[in-house]
Amino acid sequence: MKLLPLLKYTLKSASYGIAVAVILLLTIPKLRNNNPYLQHLFAHSSNTDAPLSYAKAVNVAGPAVVNIYSEAIEANPNYYRQARKINKLGSGVIMTSNGYILTNLHVVQNADLIKVLLQNGVHYPAELIGYDRVTDLAVLKVRANNLPVIPQKSDQISAVGDVVLAIGNPFNLGQTVTQGIISATGRNGLSSTNYLEFLQMDAAINKGNSGGALVNTNGELVGINSREFTESNPQFKIQGIFFAVPYKLAAKVMQQIIENGRVVRGRLGITANTYLANIKGFVIEAIEPNSPALKAGLQPNDVVVQIGKTPIQSITQALDIVAETKPNSTIIFKIYRNKKQLNIPVNITEFILK
Repeated sequence: MKLLPLLKYTLKSASYGIAVAVILLLTIPKLRNNNPYLQHLFAHSSNTDAPLSYAKAVNVAGPAVVNIYSEAIEANPNYYRQARKINKLGSGVIMTSNGYILTNLHVVQNADLIKVLLQNGVHYPAELIGYDRVTDLAVLKVRANNLPVIPQKSDQISAVGDVVLAIGNPFNLGQTVTQGIISATGRNGLSSTNYLEFLQMDAAINKGNSGGALVNTNGELVGINSREFTESNPQFKIQGIFFAVPYKLAAKVMQQIIENGRVVRGRLGITANTYLANIKGFVIEAIEPNSPALKAGLQPNDVVVQIGKTPIQSITQALDIVAETKPNSTIIFKIYRNKKQLNIPVNITEFILK
């Protein structure tokens, strides 16, 4: 019968001991500083969750986004009037530590003087290496080394719903960040482009943001901010539709400009809008006069199922294969014509934007 009072006495003493130990640990930090488990335990009990922040991404990517100022001298048509200066404002992204910078063509087009300002206040004169009117991209070069480079991931793929940050210099207010999501994804090939082939997002792009970086929450480059959606009818007030050139496409364009001074695209000269999923090929609807397709003997209603060694998965994929084929190269088109399979060699020429 004496066991129960003894047990109560023991539990009461133990509870007092635990209470005293907790009080000592809370009031005397030195008692827990040497014990990692206790440090972790008390840190979680005393701190609230940190607020959601994109500061890390901005700190990683921000130094590689530059301000670009361009100046053009435009002759005045009026006699005895002085020529006037046209100033443009934009942003750019440092892609390599030795000074290659991507921006938009419309930021530096026809410029007589281009100046690049880094976020640390250092500025450099820039040389225009080349440009691509199809994607509105241009490559600049500054004479500098060990520059901050935007984080890049070669296999980077954007998905609808991804959170993105647009970094640039709107209205010359200084580096500014806007946040949004990817609304629609674009293509990564070199074939002729339009709005549907860009990344669409709702992160605001204003004058001065053009050419800046679109990054993900890790600070990795997703695209080059390019343009705002425009509508010919001024009665429509469009909001939240902005575009960027996808990173993979921008990287391909930059590499070609560095190597060739311009982007070289292959040309076939056809119109195609219908993909047959059951045959896995696209239908040629029309053929341009004096085109490689016409000279090779391709005909309307031919169904193209393979180009070279690549089976056709979509029309856009097929156009990209052609665009990325070196001009003056011959490539075999596997087609169906009147239920017969034919292999037709086509000599691809260079695509020239008119």
